[in-house]
This record gives sequence, structure tokens and C-alpha cells, in this order.
Amino acid sequence: MFNNKNILITGGTGSFGKQYLRTILANYKPNKLIVLSRDELKQFEMQSEFNDPCMRYFLGDVRDRERLMQAFNGVDFVIHAAALKQVPAAEYNPTECIKTNIHGAENVIEAAIHNRVSKVIALSTDKAANPINLYGATKLASDKLFVAANNFAGTDEVSFAVVRYGNVVGSRGSVVPFFQKLIDEGADCLPITDERMTRFWITLQQGVDFVLKNFERMQGGEIFVPKIPSANIMDLAKAMAPDMKTEIIGIRPGEKLHEIMCPADDSHLTLEFDDHYVIQPSIKFYGEDIDYAKNRLGETGKPVEQGYAFDSGTNKDFLSVEQLVEFNRISGI
Repeated sequence: MFNNKNILITGGTGSFGKQYLRTILANYKPNKLIVLSRDELKQFEMQSEFNDPCMRYFLGDVRDRERLMQAFNGVDFVIHAAALKQVPAAEYNPTECIKTNIHGAENVIEAAIHNRVSKVIALSTDKAANPINLYGATKLASDKLFVAANNFAGTDEVSFAVVRYGNVVGSRGSVVPFFQKLIDEGADCLPITDERMTRFWITLQQGVDFVLKNFERMQGGEIFVPKIPSANIMDLAKAMAPDMKTEIIGIRPGEKLHEIMCPADDSHLTLEFDDHYVIQPSIKFYGEDIDYAKNRLGETGKPVEQGYAFDSGTNKDFLSVEQLVEFNRISGI
């Protein structure tokens, strides 16, 4: 699907972007593989590892609509990964988060439609479901924008979808590298926000593979959610430092005890497939009557029970301490 195509990723110098580039270059022969981001130093550092002849590096910010109009010219597929993601930072700097996560999403959509990009997938987060923090609220707005963009596109052959998943093991800013840094520095205890806290757990490679597969599945307007396990914060601490003490420090601004990826309020729109869920659009697209229960790969889904929620606290699949050790190992922690 990606051979001889021009592919662009926004925010491509992040953890997801690097693993995505490794995967594409190892398995496909794209015509151009374009990284668009605003940090020239990170791009310079990436070029020492990712220097295939198909690679292109564009400096630019998703806040800059005109730059995106230029960058998307001739592009077939876009992954929108650029975002401000730190929950406390968003609480203290709400306008900056809104400019990147909401206005940036609008700019990506307009540039994609203008340049007739074939398919766009935007990366979302479990924090966008029933949000209580500013970051989650901006990502919910972004999700709604990308779903509705299928209506904006009209009869143009441009499709938009969203991929929503949980905590990525080992990604920058996540708890695992934070704990590992404390362990390596010889700290005498690990700080725990709340011993009841749970999170959805996914590796970087699983996240990349899920996104790539959904380019094949998508019809436009879906929010794709992988079926992934949950982990308890205390079990994670035991997995990483079984003999180290823990200290309860309290929940940070805007933080939840548990995360949700498929809210109960959306259960009437949610379809269950073998290894993922699809949240269907709440709106009907002009001139379209899409059957989301059967995707472009021929996989079939069925409606979930009314009131069902995919919640990290009530998830049927929880990782044991031993499984968390293995998750961290395969993630290079």
C-alpha cells in the first residue's frame, strides 16, 4: 500500500515518528517519506539514523497553515502526530495547547483537502474520552474535527480517520522512563500519584502497526481503538524496582485515576471487532451511506452492549508484574 507513495508525518521527530520511520523503511519502498516538525536540532540528529534517499525533512509548525499547504503538495498519506501532550503543562498554558492541538488540526485538514491527500490518520489519546483536563479536551475537539472533515471534503477523494490508544511504554514523558531515570540515579523511593491508578498499555511498535493497518481498514470517519491490556501503577513499580519503596504524592493537575477509550455515552456508536473497536461518526456524511460494520479488509464487527465502556479500571485484561517486566524488556527499558 505504501510502495511508491509520498507519505508525510507531522511531529515526526517524536517517539512514535522514529518507530514509524523504522517500520516503513524496513517493510516498504516509499517514493518520499517526509518528516515535518518545528525542531531543527531533532531533525539534524534524526538524519544520522534515517538517511535513506527517500527521506525529506521539512521545518514547519502545524500552526502555520501556509507552510502545510506547501508541505502537503503531492502527498498521498498523512499521519498527524504533532501535539502538545503534557497534561500539567497544558493546564498552565491552555492557549498554547489550543493553538497546536485544535487550530493545528484545522490547518492539517485544510491543507489535506486543498492538496487532495488520499488518506489522513490523526493520532489521539485515551484522555480525549470524557476529558477532565485541557489536553484531553483539545484532543476531543481535534477528533471531532477530523471526523467531520469527511463532510468538508465533499466529493473529493480525501478520507480522514482517528486512532486512539493509551500509554505508550517508553515514550518521552511517560512514567516508565521517568521511573527508570530515578532508579538509575539511585533514588531511595518511587513517587506514586495514587496506588489505585490504572492505565492502558501499548508498545510503540504495536501503536505503529495499528496505525498502518488502519490505513487499509479505513473508510473515513472512524475512531479506531485497539484492544489492549491495562496496568496498575503499583504493579509497574514492582516490575521495575521490586525492592524499592514507594511514596504516595497525590494526583497531578488534570490527572484521572483511570482512563477510558470507548465511553459509555458512545456505546450506541461502538462496534467490536476481533482485536479493536470502532467508534462510528455521530453525524451522517453528505451523499454517503457507509457500513462501518464491515471494513475495507472485509473484517466484520458487531455492536457492543448499550452502556459498555472500555475503561482501564474495569478492563478484563490486566498485565501481571511478570508481563510488565516483559513489556518493558521488548520496549528497550
